[in-house]
Amino acid sequence: MYEDKGVQYYSHVRREIAPLVPEQCERVLEIGCGQGDTLLWLKNSQSNCQWIGGVELFPESGKVAQQRLDWFCAGNIEELDLPIEEASLDLILCLDVLEHLVNPWKVVAQLHALLKPGGAIVASIPNIRFFRASLGLVVFGDWRYEQEGILDRTHLRFFTRKTAIELMQSSGLHCDRIIGSGLEKGRKARWLNFLTLGLLRPFFEFQYLIRVTQR
Repeated sequence: MYEDKGVQYYSHVRREIAPLVPEQCERVLEIGCGQGDTLLWLKNSQSNCQWIGGVELFPESGKVAQQRLDWFCAGNIEELDLPIEEASLDLILCLDVLEHLVNPWKVVAQLHALLKPGGAIVASIPNIRFFRASLGLVVFGDWRYEQEGILDRTHLRFFTRKTAIELMQSSGLHCDRIIGSGLEKGRKARWLNFLTLGLLRPFFEFQYLIRVTQR
């Protein structure tokens, strides 16, 4: 199913994470790094970023990333024993990754052990309550997987804001920043959110950018 996805699926820069990037990010690891575009952007834009490493499941994308990164590992994160020293990373990125895993809770715990004190994991997680995803189920009793988006046919897990935060805090990390995206793109959605005092906001947020930190 992943073979049907276009090259842009593996090769775009996730600049929207910029507000969540901690000041200290000397060593950064990305799970599902694709061709390494986001890591390369971070290294070029953050003066103190000295080491970037990536894990990628698919060999074709990995060939590009391997040439760009300081360290690269090919394989399924749920099956890998990463040769990275514990408490050695400042930042770990999991951008649209955790919903594809069989046991994302176990992976979060595994990555937690790699963080320095004060280190952070930044994840982006789709919101299953987004109205375009939930409308068919609630109104028409219809649930259809799609090529991409929230109902991507490769998604194994589905989260709301609440359960996404619970996932990210499940190993003892602390959620100190969360940004919902999607609301700002629709004028009607903004008005409905205003008129209902924010009650409908969760239905207009496409995904959540979540940062959890090692206290």
